[in-house]
Amino acid sequence: MSAPPQSKGDPITGKEQLVRYLETGAKPAADWRIGTEHEKFGFERTTLQSLPYDGTASIRAILEGMSERFGWTLSKENGKPVALVKGGCNITLEPGGQLELSGAPVENLHQTCAEVNTHLAEVKEVCDPLNVGMLGLGFAPTWRREDMNWMPKGRYKIMSDYMPKKGNLGLDMMLRTCTVQTNLDFADERDMVRKFRVSLALQPLATALFANSPFTEGKPNGFKSYRSHIWTDTDPDRCGILPFVFEDGMGFERHVDYMLDVPMYFVYRDGKYIDCSGLSFRDFMEGRLDVLPGEIPLMSDWEDHLTTAFPEVRLKRYLEMRGADGGPWRRLCALPAFWVGLLYDETALSAAEDLVRDWTLEDHEYLRAEVPRQALATPFRQGTVGDLATRALEIASEGLQARSRQNDEGMDERIFLDVLREIVITGQTPADELLSLYHGRWQGDVSHIFEEFQY
Repeated sequence: MSAPPQSKGDPITGKEQLVRYLETGAKPAADWRIGTEHEKFGFERTTLQSLPYDGTASIRAILEGMSERFGWTLSKENGKPVALVKGGCNITLEPGGQLELSGAPVENLHQTCAEVNTHLAEVKEVCDPLNVGMLGLGFAPTWRREDMNWMPKGRYKIMSDYMPKKGNLGLDMMLRTCTVQTNLDFADERDMVRKFRVSLALQPLATALFANSPFTEGKPNGFKSYRSHIWTDTDPDRCGILPFVFEDGMGFERHVDYMLDVPMYFVYRDGKYIDCSGLSFRDFMEGRLDVLPGEIPLMSDWEDHLTTAFPEVRLKRYLEMRGADGGPWRRLCALPAFWVGLLYDETALSAAEDLVRDWTLEDHEYLRAEVPRQALATPFRQGTVGDLATRALEIASEGLQARSRQNDEGMDERIFLDVLREIVITGQTPADELLSLYHGRWQGDVSHIFEEFQY
């Protein structure tokens, strides 16, 4: 989630403003950047429980420690720290206290990895004296929903009240999941559509390669990526694979029409979140919201509304890749490498388009449903998702080679794909490794994960 919003911008008087807002994201290739976001669970090392907001070993103590020790600026809501800002980066809180770094837009993956390393080193330095650890995983491995502590953010109260009306697992999504995401640019509307279609089609490959959530409340849950499955039972109005993206006529305006049909969550005014859950942004534009009679939205309201849709790929003024589970630091750098390699080189993008060109809506729906359970072993056409992932990694590697962005040792960005190559060669996803430990050395005791996999 982003830092707390502000009520600002021009009043919205017509749909063309909303289309134009998305259009302004277009950039020439020389200005394309890479943004990486990742979330992790904080836990108390003695009890292995999730962190409360307040207290000695707490989320608040971490935020204040980061501010005091490393110069981050605290952002508050109702007097309580809920975010940090520094140098184009944000550190924010997910509903259950998951700590998220939203990285600065950088030019290459070497900078991405340096940013991740610096962040995790800073967090560790603050957390160690508090006896707090951080765990990168797609789903909380032992905690029950009722064990989780809600963070003091107004939007989360509104969402938590609304979620159970739309699906069975929305509260688990909010409280017990972590992801790693990549945000990428586009040149113009045509380029946006091409990248949207390719990344949406191939998002199940990222889900499979990064599958890292096989446990629920201490036991195997039957999934390799339970986090990904959760999104299928969260809210059908704002989640899923967006079939219209693959249809003729897809463009900025078509996406605006979709977003206007996504029910609202809230409007932010005078430092407070106003509950608009289930209401229509179209009605808002006509001044017909009962909770704000006669008022029309500002552009900041549209920006906020765009953050309340949760498809596998999300369009704002850039494209967000949302299909992967959180994980160890090496894989945090691998996710942007995968997508940059596929989408930021013309030859690679064309090859990726060829890979998915004849896929049907039924193919997309099948992969979305089955990959969370079977990951790379999912049968698909005459092969498996593992076969697809192997080919996609070849394309991504060629795309990164063509970019030729080298570090001080003369190595290009392909080094960040090494961990993914190992996964497709062995066929063992992170979830498979965890399950092997569970049934082997751990002897059915998941609690070992906190010691062996903490950052």
